[in-house]
Amino acid sequence: MSHQSLPPDIETCRLRAARLVEPLRITRALTQIDYHGLFLSARTNGGRGLRPYYLVYFLLVDLLGFDHSGRGEKVAWSIPVEFERRLYVVEHRKFGLGIFEPQHDPQARTSGSVSTIGEQDAAAICRIINTAVDKASPYFEWRAQQEANGPRLNVSNRSRALFSRYEHFVAAAGRYAAEAARWQEGPRYAERAEARAGANWSAQAAIDAFYAWSEHAFIHLAILQGALTTGEAVRELSLADWSTKFRAAFDLRNASCKVHYDTLVDLRKQMRNFLAHGSFGKRGEAFHFHSSVGAVPLLINQRDGHPFQLSGDVPFAESKALASIEAFLGWLWGSSLAPAKHHLESDLPTILTYAANGTYARAMRSDQDMREFLDINQAEWDRAGNMDF
Repeated sequence: MSHQSLPPDIETCRLRAARLVEPLRITRALTQIDYHGLFLSARTNGGRGLRPYYLVYFLLVDLLGFDHSGRGEKVAWSIPVEFERRLYVVEHRKFGLGIFEPQHDPQARTSGSVSTIGEQDAAAICRIINTAVDKASPYFEWRAQQEANGPRLNVSNRSRALFSRYEHFVAAAGRYAAEAARWQEGPRYAERAEARAGANWSAQAAIDAFYAWSEHAFIHLAILQGALTTGEAVRELSLADWSTKFRAAFDLRNASCKVHYDTLVDLRKQMRNFLAHGSFGKRGEAFHFHSSVGAVPLLINQRDGHPFQLSGDVPFAESKALASIEAFLGWLWGSSLAPAKHHLESDLPTILTYAANGTYARAMRSDQDMREFLDINQAEWDRAGNMDF
């Protein structure tokens, strides 16, 4: 990153960090013997306490301009440093970031053991780098904001785990309902009541789990359709309400979509009032007052100026609510968005660059296109995870 592009306060931060790491600058040209020793370097214990690898890299390479080498076998990057005229390397390998001492025998063909002075130096190098990382926090905050406004971001995909939670509670509700049906005939009233309660509680948990999944999945659906291309846009939508997320992912001009939307909005409102606001009743009946016709529910109203009312929404039935959700899911995965299901179930993140450059638009053309894209993408992630460069 060019120093000329840094704001004045970040340039001040850079100079402060540069002074701290000055003892680590290489003061001589490296020889072939040096490179041989670095290639056979051994991990020190003193380097195990380094800050996260990305902060160390951004500090030394991006902010301070240290020389470095790129990817190698099981190595993401290497940064040679010098301490007290002794050579070391800060390296991100498959098993983590560390400080490594070179093999000092030019005839050796394997790594050696770390020397006592090597451990002492590594601990000192670690302290210097960590102190500089801490002092460079304004740069990292600035850098984060720059990245958030661009397309070079991956958005974590937890759709499969969240949907599995929904499926777990749906299955539990079904088991309890079947148990209640078995006690329908006969005098086992307590068992029947307990099973019915279990069915209702499991169904309520399933409904809640569905909305948790949907808020996450709708963001990914919007990305896959190219509606979100920057981190800032994703952040804003993540903080928005459920209805806004739905509208970002779907076109409400579609009549069938609008029907599902209206049903799910109404269900969510009732569930939110019932579960999130004290569970007094499915219509908000926190109070009852006595009258000539007996006890009458007094409903809590969400509108300003009229906090109570006598009539409200028809209380939701858990089984019908689950049926509405299943109907929506059936419609969703039968629509033009069906290819997105493969991506949501893959655990692979959505990549904003692909939303901006049309890659996702091409993958969303068919199930086959999406499967082929995911196969290639998964292989790339596997290679990166194994550092098979």
